[in-house]
Amino acid sequence: MNFRIVWIGFCLLFTSVQSSAGSIYKNGFDVTDATIEVSEILPGGPPRDGIPSIDEPQFVPAKQADFLKPQDRILGVVRNGVVKAYPINILNWHEIVNDRFRQEPIVITFCPLCGTGMAFEATVRGEPLKFGVSGLLYNSDVLLYDRASESLWSQIMKQSISGKYQGDRLRHVPLQHTNWADWSDRYPDTLVLSDETGFSRDYKRSPYRGYDKSRDLYFPVEFRAKGYHPKERVLGLEVNGAYKAYPFVELSKTDGSIEESLAGQQLTVKYDMQNQTANAYDLSGDLLPSTTAFWFAWYAFHPQTEIFRATDRK
Repeated sequence: MNFRIVWIGFCLLFTSVQSSAGSIYKNGFDVTDATIEVSEILPGGPPRDGIPSIDEPQFVPAKQADFLKPQDRILGVVRNGVVKAYPINILNWHEIVNDRFRQEPIVITFCPLCGTGMAFEATVRGEPLKFGVSGLLYNSDVLLYDRASESLWSQIMKQSISGKYQGDRLRHVPLQHTNWADWSDRYPDTLVLSDETGFSRDYKRSPYRGYDKSRDLYFPVEFRAKGYHPKERVLGLEVNGAYKAYPFVELSKTDGSIEESLAGQQLTVKYDMQNQTANAYDLSGDLLPSTTAFWFAWYAFHPQTEIFRATDRK
């Protein structure tokens, strides 16, 4: 931890380079006209692509995924008749998987610092894009970049903050953040991202060991949350411009099924205590896009969020 703090301090001292023309670059990205404060775009340590995305993902059937233990966390996506699981143990080291569901480009993203796994349609303005890890952070959250234009994209904001696509939003794809035992039981024919990634990484070891239990943050955030442990997991929903967080500690006090109306939309939040997963569904029973995140991260981006409390239902 001491080495990490020293390294972060070093990075903050050398956060940007200004050209003679007045343009501001960070990790080689032009952030002169960024839609967020340039001073709040921080280097995470690794250079651009220092955390390598997986651009040619390989998959194995569930029966061959012997590198997974029942309790291992995964991101699960069902789309276009295809079912896939992405182990967090792998995503901790790569953060981005550029994938396809049949012919549709989909990018799978994971920020270990925020606990956020999110999938997006990877087509913007009719153009398919591939994404990489910029090595930059905003509110402790990964900033992606698309390789075509080098625009920077905030994962949690789902929006480009600089470059050609500035202001464009990514379409959020529903996924589930659960454990392998739960996912493989419900989807025995699932494909699984192989640990044969082409990179030399120890996927049995987390580079962020202990982080999800600690109250400490590695990087500053604009709005610091109170009321819950910073790493309390919440299910975050965005509906018609309204935001609501469902802390797992609150959901654990219910019977596991909550019928809600949020910004005029009727929905049901279901919580599985055994597998520590929560999802939201519309009236048709279809999975809604949501974000499982650490409480501090959800609040940093959505300080106006509503908060579900079990006592409100009594």
